[in-house]
Amino acid sequence: MTVTCHRCGRQTSDERIAFRATCGCGAWLHCCRNCEFFAPGRANDCREPRAEPVADREHGNFCEWFRASAAPAAAPGTSTAARAALDALFVKKP
Repeated sequence: MTVTCHRCGRQTSDERIAFRATCGCGAWLHCCRNCEFFAPGRANDCREPRAEPVADREHGNFCEWFRASAAPAAAPGTSTAARAALDALFVKKP
């Protein structure tokens, strides 16, 4: 199983990601942001309806439904390309 750190992007391969596993940068690996089910905007920000609510998506948790994602979800507020495209729509012409 390979998981990509949501903070630094480093890939870690392990047979199983432990509940208390951390990356070299100090970020938790067993967290919502590194999970395949993480879906901002959905109920509980998760596609797994049986998952317990989690307060901090970047902190380690004990979710039994965790499935490591090879590509972590983007951090909130990092949609610069989308924002630039939206701003381009509303450019005032001289």
